[in-house]
Amino acid sequence: MKYKTQGTCSQQIDIELKDGRIDSVKFTGGCHGNLQGVSALVKGMEPQEAIARLKGIRCGTKPTSCPDQLALALEKML
Repeated sequence: MKYKTQGTCSQQIDIELKDGRIDSVKFTGGCHGNLQGVSALVKGMEPQEAIARLKGIRCGTKPTSCPDQLALALEKML
């Protein structure tokens, strides 16, 4: 799934699920090192667990963040 982010430095998240688990996550734009870390940490995780851990995280004064946008994208996929 390709998800267009809103309110973050990243512009898009590409997500693949396999057998009910997160297989890959790739962010376009944003803080490259941090987003590689987020992608590696959620790999193999059930989407519901990633949503519970990431939803509501804010970036500075922004009402959202790249991890929060990933949670929203996963919710949309489910």
